[in-house]
Amino acid sequence: MTTVITNREERGQTIAQLNGQIQRIDESLYTVKSQSGNGEYAVTMVDHDWICECPDNKFRGVKCKHIFAVEFSKSLRAEVAVRRIKPIEGLTECIYCGSRNIRKDGKRKNKSGTIQIYECKNCHKYFTFNIGFEHMKHSPKAITTAMQLYFSGESFRNTQKSLRLLGVQISHKTVFMWIKKYVALMKEYSEKLVPNISDTWRADEIRFKVRGNMKYLFAVMDDETRFWIAQEVADTKHSHDTQNLFALSKTLMRKQPKQIITDGLYSYAVAAEVILDEAKHIRHVRLQGDIHNNKMERLNGEIRDREKTMRGLKKKHTPIFQGMQIYHNFIRGHEALDGKTPAEACGMKVEGENKWLTLIQNASKQHREK
Repeated sequence: MTTVITNREERGQTIAQLNGQIQRIDESLYTVKSQSGNGEYAVTMVDHDWICECPDNKFRGVKCKHIFAVEFSKSLRAEVAVRRIKPIEGLTECIYCGSRNIRKDGKRKNKSGTIQIYECKNCHKYFTFNIGFEHMKHSPKAITTAMQLYFSGESFRNTQKSLRLLGVQISHKTVFMWIKKYVALMKEYSEKLVPNISDTWRADEIRFKVRGNMKYLFAVMDDETRFWIAQEVADTKHSHDTQNLFALSKTLMRKQPKQIITDGLYSYAVAAEVILDEAKHIRHVRLQGDIHNNKMERLNGEIRDREKTMRGLKKKHTPIFQGMQIYHNFIRGHEALDGKTPAEACGMKVEGENKWLTLIQNASKQHREK
């Protein structure tokens, strides 16, 4: 009996390593092609156990090669090397001439804290290490704390009040200006990162108000990792063309999905046919049933909660939604991902106690090197 199981496991590993043999429909549903060439078998997760339509599992009750293939395929994705985004602890080269012949030359104290001073022995210029926060009146800790407070649910004014308890005297408008500045910087950086996402994507839209007028936020998300891929704001729902959104998603991810799951909105069908021509489009999804879109509804819930705190938006093209996307992907751990961020589920780990600081430092470094 042990030998039979081992053979099935080995054959399952062989299937998983062949291209096009396994198709992921949802996190609990896969199809595996029959090795005899007679169609395919559905492998489904039921009560935390995999079941298969093939005779071995259905009638003999043994763990078949198709189940082994699905398990091995999932483990291959989990073993992908993690890209580590690390805090930048110090400078290694002169910011003026690029020379590595630099030395530390004491520290300078000001209202924002203690800053390391460097001297370049080649060009004989002095400079400080405060990457990403140069010429800022307040400390990196104050700025990143403001961003954490705001994107975790506080209003601009409540964020201002909380910072006053830490001895940081600012206005609520300053909080917004910090967000505007650093969200733009991190957006530029994050869009150059290519996450290891799955072959099934989801798209949905949510309405919100700008000075009393209804607008719509269209978003695309990866099904397996919950990674928020792309977004765009539209004036209308039914007449909006989502081709640009799908094209942007494909460009950022450097691939297109095998499946795209949406509601019944007609523009999704047109965009999927034109832009994601190799993908199977699944429409008319429900909150209950084999294929549903409740993962997107959870993302929509995050946006609705944020909108309630804001009491509506003042501008259509606001940095707030981009900031929410960064917070969702890189900062906030998700219960459905066992506490991981979507970025971590995609093989990208932001390190350091202050993830906002790490992102801003790396984004600033990349921007400087352009």
